[in-house]
Amino acid sequence: MASVAERKFMEELAILLQKTVTVQTASGKSYTGILSGVDANTMNICLSDARDETGQPIHKLFLNGQTVLQILSVEKPFDLRSLAERLERVFPRMVKTIEEAGVIVVMDKIRITEKGIVEGSGPAAERVQKVYDEFMKERAK
Repeated sequence: MASVAERKFMEELAILLQKTVTVQTASGKSYTGILSGVDANTMNICLSDARDETGQPIHKLFLNGQTVLQILSVEKPFDLRSLAERLERVFPRMVKTIEEAGVIVVMDKIRITEKGIVEGSGPAAERVQKVYDEFMKERAK
């Protein structure tokens, strides 16, 4: 049971990679930046383009996992599952979600991420793009 829980925890943490987070430390300091790395064993983390609570810019910040109290998600994560469900309605049983990579694969040849289609072309890819565009338009509201 613990291995399943650990895996789910690391999947959730992996979703935050390359996203803006705020980290609170045991010393009471707070840093906001892009989570660019995590050591799963020690929970040491690396923030890029960070700022401390005074607004002081820090190009790279490495924090010891023992000092990290909280990691707060600043950005709302992209809802990959909802997009996959919507694509599944158009392409039944032809959609695979690879959450760790942030990728949806349609018909084993079209790859789509939160930024749009990254691989694939043709009429099916155009249909995927249309579903993606509608999804993003609704998400923006």
